[in-house]
This record gives sequence, structure tokens and C-alpha cells, in this order.
Amino acid sequence: MKIAIASDLSGFPLKQELVAHLKAKADIEVIDFGIPDADHPKPYFEQAPLVARAIQKGEADKGILICGTGQGMAIVANKHKGVYACVVDDVFSGERAKIVNNANVITMGGWITAPFVGKEIVDAWLSMQFTQKMEFKKDFLTNAFGKVQEHENEVFK
Repeated sequence: MKIAIASDLSGFPLKQELVAHLKAKADIEVIDFGIPDADHPKPYFEQAPLVARAIQKGEADKGILICGTGQGMAIVANKHKGVYACVVDDVFSGERAKIVNNANVITMGGWITAPFVGKEIVDAWLSMQFTQKMEFKKDFLTNAFGKVQEHENEVFK
């Protein structure tokens, strides 16, 4: 699995921790779009499109974006067709981002999320499948995601 990751300055320390965590996994290739260090900051609105476009082009399967709150990154990432980004602040929301919303991108806040929690969130998100643990709502969730994609096709003409 290929995971694209990027941050702004506020998310840089958490991004570095997550990159090291993901690189330690044998089945994951990390595409790190930076920032490379604290001396070369770039704003969230420049960083989020790098991950979103990698997903659109099929260069990455999933993405992780980190800014101060995760919110700015999510807004920008969701402006790209085929990108479904959710802000996640805990393990439960990380799991549900995939289970309920079929998110292919998660965003986190470097001001909010401690590195050890960030790693747990990423692991939970990666371990889940769409509708897993919600089999009793599988038809509803599948239909809902289809409706989201229909809406997306109308908006992104």
C-alpha cells in the first residue's frame, strides 16, 4: 500500500513521527511530500493538493494530512474529485472515517493529537474496511457512498 503524507509547519512534528511509524511497516510505502523540515514551511493550502493529486493519479492509495487542527487540510483535500477526507482526533473517529465514510484521506491536528495517539489513529484507520463492524448497515452505507459519488460527479463537471 502506498500512503502519501504532507504537513504544514504546525503539523510537522506529528508528520515526522507518523512517517517513521509507517516506514517501519513492511507492507507500506510512504510518499512524503514534506515539509522537509521546520526551516522550509509551506501552508496547508499548498500541501493538501499534493496528497490529493497523488490519490487522483493513482500514485497513492491513501493519504494523511496534518496541519494545526486538521480542518484546513480537510477542506482543501475535499476540493479534489475522488478524495474523501475526514478530520480524525481519536481512534474511534479514525476507524469510522473508513467504516462509515470510506475515507481515503485522514487529516489530523498537530496542535491537538499527541504522536502516540496519532499512530494509534493511523493504525486503526488502516486496519478497517468500508462497512466493517457495521454489517447491519452495509446496504445503507454503500448506497450513501454511492449518493456522495453521484453528487461529486454533478459538482465536479
